[in-house]
Amino acid sequence: MAFITDPYLFFASVALISLSGVLMPGPLFAVTIEKAAKSKTAGALIAVGHGIVEFPLMFLIFFVLSQFDIPSFVQILVGLVGGLLMIFMGTQTFKNRHKTKDSLVRIKQDSLVAGVRTTAANAGFILWWLTIGTALILNAKLFGLIGFSVFAGVHWLCDFSFYTITAVLIFKSQRFWTERVATGITLFVWQFSSLSEHTLWVQPYGQ
Repeated sequence: MAFITDPYLFFASVALISLSGVLMPGPLFAVTIEKAAKSKTAGALIAVGHGIVEFPLMFLIFFVLSQFDIPSFVQILVGLVGGLLMIFMGTQTFKNRHKTKDSLVRIKQDSLVAGVRTTAANAGFILWWLTIGTALILNAKLFGLIGFSVFAGVHWLCDFSFYTITAVLIFKSQRFWTERVATGITLFVWQFSSLSEHTLWVQPYGQ
């Protein structure tokens, strides 16, 4: 499994791969749309709630992997499964482009708690970290604990930026948030994800 040894290139790839994941409509995105109709700060709070679950999981995977010498064939397998998962996620995003509105979950808790609960209950989130995330963490290990911490921060900041901006835009322009707009954004996400998978995942990690 080929790793990216240049830290700046690695962190840039982390940002793009992370964005390709966060842009795909899912439970957290649905909750953001739901909460943003009432509060422009909902996205930021949801991202913080998401981070409360995600940061411990990232550090747990990092420290567990640090205790073992991972065989090359396992690293290759994780990379290939991760690449296939990203392709599958992109395809599902395209196929379900008309279902985002129907998938909204009415959660009565505040945005912070909604972010925690939705993240913890999302099987796709766990699967992402067991495959794509694990491969990224294996690469981040090359740069030590500090490099891994930067990786974790970059990844979460992608989540935070996306959900914050999304909530603000929805709150300020709800009358423009039509099904046609949602479909257009979803198509863009699908194309962006497909490009990211090929240039930043399949090539460097699938070798």
